[in-house]
Amino acid sequence: MTQEENTEAAPGLSLQDLASVVQVIDLCSQRGAFQGSELEAVGGLRGRIQAFVSANAPAEEENQEESTDNE
Repeated sequence: MTQEENTEAAPGLSLQDLASVVQVIDLCSQRGAFQGSELEAVGGLRGRIQAFVSANAPAEEENQEESTDNE
């Protein structure tokens, strides 16, 4: 197997995948899927994922978000 074939077979995550994880956490929280003792760990994970997505989002997306926030 060549290196190119190995690269294609490797699973990966996109920023959109991680943003979807944040949305799933929010939805589960709204529906009461977490016990009180779990909320700190879940909230911490959500915060770290959201910070990563925000820090790695392309500049164009940030400008679009700012313009929709201002409207």
